[in-house]
Amino acid sequence: MRSASGTWLVIADLVADTVAQSSALSRDEAVQAMSVAEAVGRTLIAGGYLQQHPITLVAGKVHCEITTVSGTAALRLEENLNPVPGAAGADEFTIHLPSPVPLQELVKAAADGHARLSDAVPPAPETKAAHSGPLIDREALRRAVTQR
Repeated sequence: MRSASGTWLVIADLVADTVAQSSALSRDEAVQAMSVAEAVGRTLIAGGYLQQHPITLVAGKVHCEITTVSGTAALRLEENLNPVPGAAGADEFTIHLPSPVPLQELVKAAADGHARLSDAVPPAPETKAAHSGPLIDREALRRAVTQR
């Protein structure tokens, strides 16, 4: 069980650790962005908004929706705070903050405070169909072997 402030710190570390997997991105920049969003983030958590409306990190192949759980449901879940795999090749990242009706102005102000924050609806995640092609070009492999 965590306070809203403690929960925000855990979310901020998860985002920063995930972004840090990329050699092109800076963990410090993710920390700065999450720091700018901290006040509204705590409000989203305390108001229960993150139970229904996730924070979404988009970084390379990562499309991670972060939600919170409260009450007795929180006692039954096992959390995984490991960095989300897939950001190693990322050269950009955006943290999409949910913008529920009563907090839209606060969320917009936070998003305007850092270039990596957004109050826009995140893009849809890529589907596996886009990556369903073969992983190995067999014809190129045959050519390489016969040319030896």
